[in-house]
Amino acid sequence: MVKLYNWNDLPRQFVRKGIERCGFRGEDVMLVMNFAQPEIQINPHQHAFEQLALCIHGRLKYHVGDEVFEMTPGSMLRIPPNTMHYAEPVGDEVVLNLDIFAPMRADYRHLVEYQKDEFDRGISIE
Repeated sequence: MVKLYNWNDLPRQFVRKGIERCGFRGEDVMLVMNFAQPEIQINPHQHAFEQLALCIHGRLKYHVGDEVFEMTPGSMLRIPPNTMHYAEPVGDEVVLNLDIFAPMRADYRHLVEYQKDEFDRGISIE
């Protein structure tokens, strides 16, 4: 079964002050759209997952390890596993930042619960 979705209509998760996110999945890939307000509470973190980050709208400084990357729409970068990173919006508009994870992150499975009927074996993410 194939269905059409729009980021603006998907259920969003409030993460912390200034940021919400929603997800979309394929068979073994997950996209996470982050809606970051200028007043975001930054959150340096790391995880065992490789992450691809794409700037869709707005401008941001993406801190990866000891480097800072200025991102504008169309910019993308790879964040290696276990690397400290965080995004910091620049300016006064909402930033749309798309993260891609393959394989999918089990800890984000709640973001794609709405798609469970599209997959024969349900929402199982191992």
